[in-house]
Amino acid sequence: MERIKSLKDFFQMYIDGFRSMTVGKTLWLIILLKLFIMFAILKVFFFPNFLNSKFDTDQQKSNFVEQQLTGK
Repeated sequence: MERIKSLKDFFQMYIDGFRSMTVGKTLWLIILLKLFIMFAILKVFFFPNFLNSKFDTDQQKSNFVEQQLTGK
């Protein structure tokens, strides 16, 4: 039971610290916005699903990946 209380206190410390931030909230908002742009928007435009566009079956996809990894 003591461990649960200490974990609760640990998380409560971070929650209270985040609530009292002023500049930190803005910085976290910028960080989250950048992560969203990197993983959601850029992935769609710069990293298309190559295997689905070139091959129809899972067997063809796995053969292609195997050839690329082994160089055969």
